[in-house]
Amino acid sequence: MKSFKKLALALVAALTMGTLVVTPASANTVSVDVTTEISGAGTAASPFTVKVPSDNVVSVADTSTVTNNEALLLTATVVAGTPVTFTAVGNVKLVSAIGATVSASAGSSSITVTPASTTASVYAFTTSTSASAVTVSVVGASTTLYLKGVAGPAYNLKMTVPTSGNISGKVTATFEVSDIFGNAVADTVTVTTLGGATAGTVTADALVTGKYTSDITLPATAGTIAVGASITAPTAVPTIGLAVTSQTAIVTVSDLSSALATANAALAAEKAARAADATAAAAALAAAVKAEQDKAAAAAITAAADLVKANAEIAKLKADAVTAKAAADKALADATAAHAAELAKVKADNDAAIAAMKKAFNSLATKWNKKNPTAKVALVK
Repeated sequence: MKSFKKLALALVAALTMGTLVVTPASANTVSVDVTTEISGAGTAASPFTVKVPSDNVVSVADTSTVTNNEALLLTATVVAGTPVTFTAVGNVKLVSAIGATVSASAGSSSITVTPASTTASVYAFTTSTSASAVTVSVVGASTTLYLKGVAGPAYNLKMTVPTSGNISGKVTATFEVSDIFGNAVADTVTVTTLGGATAGTVTADALVTGKYTSDITLPATAGTIAVGASITAPTAVPTIGLAVTSQTAIVTVSDLSSALATANAALAAEKAARAADATAAAAALAAAVKAEQDKAAAAAITAAADLVKANAEIAKLKADAVTAKAAADKALADATAAHAAELAKVKADNDAAIAAMKKAFNSLATKWNKKNPTAKVALVK
């Protein structure tokens, strides 16, 4: 592909389907030249591609070989003296210049250049294989380009293996290979085993780049086995991080049928013990309940006897009360009768005395009246 990919404003608008924003009221225009040899159309569907700076030095090797370049040189053509703002979104970084001192951690997300002439330039690079955007804008016009990185050489290996398995069975080891920035990358994974296990063919995942699996056949005897995996050692870049090119894992191999039988026997023994405990607890509870019941029954009997005794005492008290009342009533009747007889005798005696006095008075009065006819005294009736 030729190095000059001039993206005029109208062309970018057509390719990116609306990513271009233009303000009609302004007379400013902006077009962008990509003067680095790259592949892709610069659209969201077909981003420009550059290598990620896996050696931690951002560089443009030349303009004739697509695969050697790690940055895009973006040159905007504008009206002379017009400030141009380059804005990166996502994983893109922008720098004003590149060279041996520009590392993968350098750069910023926005640079504004005010050119003395009609062109303003920056370099754009990325450490990710995901597509990101750079918008180049002036007052009243803008255009957007897309780019993504091509993964660097394999740098890190991650292995995942189950920690246990059954004798003569299989476990699946999974491997993930990535470059120094964590981008998935295809590579050759070598698997080794110790302890009687056998590693199967390493198979690449049909959908996920850099992912592989291998079935590990376990030995027929219980114990432990080791699974190792490795990738080709790359050139180390300590300024970013040390490479992880090998992994080791230990798998415990067990006779699961024997272990299951042992576990079942232990479970049965435990159940029997729990049943015995339950029986003993039930017997103890029954004995305790019976003792409480017997105690309650004895208390009830005692209470009943006390009630009978109390009832007998109450009956006696009632009978004594009745007898006492009868005696009191008789004494009262006797006293009343005696008092009445006494009153009758007193009254009779009084009546007799009064009668005698009346008789005597009347006798005297009669005699008086005979002697004193003019001064008679009335007789008492």
